[in-house]
Amino acid sequence: MRAFIVERYGKNGLRAGEVSEPELRDGDVLVRVRAAGVNPLDSKIRDGEFKLILPYRPPFVLGHDVAGVVTRVGPDVRNFTVGNEIYARPGKDRIGTFAELIALDQDDLALKPTSLSMQEAAAVPLVGLTAWQALVERAKVTAGQKVLIHAGSGGVGTMAIQLAKHLGATVATTTSTANVDWVKSLGADVVVDYKKDDFATVLSDYDVVLDSRGGETLEKSLTVVKPGGLVIGIGGPPDPDFANELGAPWFVRMAMTLLSRRIRMRAKRRGVRYSFLFMRASGAQLQKLTTLIDDGHLRPVVDRVFPFDATLEAVAYVDQGRAKGKVVVTLDSRETSSSHVSEDTVRNPRR
Repeated sequence: MRAFIVERYGKNGLRAGEVSEPELRDGDVLVRVRAAGVNPLDSKIRDGEFKLILPYRPPFVLGHDVAGVVTRVGPDVRNFTVGNEIYARPGKDRIGTFAELIALDQDDLALKPTSLSMQEAAAVPLVGLTAWQALVERAKVTAGQKVLIHAGSGGVGTMAIQLAKHLGATVATTTSTANVDWVKSLGADVVVDYKKDDFATVLSDYDVVLDSRGGETLEKSLTVVKPGGLVIGIGGPPDPDFANELGAPWFVRMAMTLLSRRIRMRAKRRGVRYSFLFMRASGAQLQKLTTLIDDGHLRPVVDRVFPFDATLEAVAYVDQGRAKGKVVVTLDSRETSSSHVSEDTVRNPRR
């Protein structure tokens, strides 16, 4: 079958090729891929940034989001049947959605929202689960709290703004001048134009910050949360709790402890908390997102749809860091488009 394979780590290590069809375990579902989301994480995996902590050894198929149709099920599968339309973020040891077929553990997938096309559904799993696990599971955001979400026009940002607003929070975000009005349409109450202002000088007393950028942005985020507040980083650095969650060997745990020591110490001195989040697959949480989507509370934002054969171009486009929402590749040639976000989605993100 056709697939896009990381042949070697590095920016030129991803190529198109042929691989064997996946083997099906007893609790697996075989899915015919109709669309796959493209994420910055794909580039980081391709470049080898996580090769010490994640179980990928080239050659392997890349891709972390899928929407498609069930074509076969293992003998232990109970909740899915042939013909079901599903979406998923595969478990971290079974990525590979840039392919014609993928085998998924039944616990990692959910029925596709009926209100979404395959292309829209493929834009949800990774960013939707990241937003859910950060805001609901880890931060336990409640009505009346103040939440800052960095990079509000990105894939995670567009979903997290809508989810935080649904939870009843006052939502602030950072974005460029061109996107100020647009992220307000997604539900942001306060928008900081990073080309004009430093968020650390205009925001204060926030309960939660969700940071996807790391570096200086992460360090400044510690200054805008109130005592006891929480800064969640999805761009790193990984912390000891994540190492323990992975069951990493001692030398990896030590490396993560050292990598995050500076930010953890700064957080401690300010009386706040830092937590690294590397989202995990969860069909049960996806099902909760499905309900919110079909009830009109959340809506994925799709910037561009590329044909499957142009996956390399889609990854390169995401690498530019300018996408509004998500980029998707489709295996249905009738569903490709080079246009940007639809005006309907901009006006009615929770339609």
